[in-house]
Amino acid sequence: MATSVKVLLRNKANKEGLYPLVVRIIKNRKPSYIYIGHYIDKKYWNEDERKVRKSHPNSARLNNLIAAKLAEANKTLIELQSNDMEISSQQIKKEIKNPMSDKNFNDLSKEYLNELESNKKLNQFYADRVRVNHVINFSKSTSLSFREIDETFLRRFMSYLKIEKGVSQRSIINNLVVIRTLFNRAIRSGIVEQKYYPFGRDKIKIKFPESKKVGLSIEEVQAIANNEELSTAEQHARNVWLFSFYLAGMRVGDVLKIKWGDIYDGRLHYRMNKNSKLLSLQLPEKAIDIISHYKDSRQENDDFIFPEMKKANLKSPKDILAKTKTATKKFNKYLASIATKCEIDKKLTMHIARHTFGNISGDKIPIQTLQKLYRHSSITTTINYQSNFTHKEEDEALNKVLDF
Repeated sequence: MATSVKVLLRNKANKEGLYPLVVRIIKNRKPSYIYIGHYIDKKYWNEDERKVRKSHPNSARLNNLIAAKLAEANKTLIELQSNDMEISSQQIKKEIKNPMSDKNFNDLSKEYLNELESNKKLNQFYADRVRVNHVINFSKSTSLSFREIDETFLRRFMSYLKIEKGVSQRSIINNLVVIRTLFNRAIRSGIVEQKYYPFGRDKIKIKFPESKKVGLSIEEVQAIANNEELSTAEQHARNVWLFSFYLAGMRVGDVLKIKWGDIYDGRLHYRMNKNSKLLSLQLPEKAIDIISHYKDSRQENDDFIFPEMKKANLKSPKDILAKTKTATKKFNKYLASIATKCEIDKKLTMHIARHTFGNISGDKIPIQTLQKLYRHSSITTTINYQSNFTHKEEDEALNKVLDF
């Protein structure tokens, strides 16, 4: 359907009996109005010529303003049509009043970060805020345009992160992912054209380096569980770590939020913090034995099993995240001490509980079952994750060749 743009005097008077000058946009028979900001008496409006009559004391200025607004509206419309953008009259109005093409990397990144924060995706919010600041600090500009973010810019940015910031290769890729996300948003919003996209074949490729995942052996887990020379703080850190391990490497943020009321019929029922999935897992006897040490502090079903969240402001996601990070840092400190006492030369952290479950499970458990235990949305993620710990076929192949 054709789009029309006209200036007219809208038939809605204000309290003084004056009528507003507007730009009217009609698309698919649906009108939208942009108010120019001036009201006049009807007697001063020339309907045939669509301009203010000379008898008005400010006719020249008003007619110049009308001409400018009309030209601006038509220019925006032509640009949108040349980009094959099929949009409504309301969207055209929005673009005229607040042109997307005027938005830069800083503007769009603020919108993106506000969206993450509003949706309570705080881990990603804090991580991506640092990455956005890396780009702005490197460019030394708060008005960096997307057309400036070309292949040369990105290669210099990658060198800057590696040499000046000492950032790992994986973290460099994470920075590029954020830039790519924002660039895709900019293209969809009409801020920049597709031809300026700096990623893809023969351009900047985003490929995550293989990460080394090391888990403990059965013997090392037994050494931790059976050590009787630990301090009270170390025993608590061990309990949380083992509880996580016994439940297939449950994330520490989920472990700390478990309440007594979440356990019934011999099962743990909880909602994952990462993707809000509802899950139900049978509690192994070893996990039941661990939580029995905390029964004395239980007063009601709504109490947390582990103490770290007892003073958290549960209405504040930021406070919950802060207390989770503080607890994790504390646990990792004591786990390092436990590793020394148990003569384990591998790095022992809360996250290693997940790697340890993967290492010990190896290829003993069907991949579909592991997907459920790990709470992965995609089985491909499980296959890639578990490939770090399954070496039976390669080992047997080597032995067959070298067995002479």
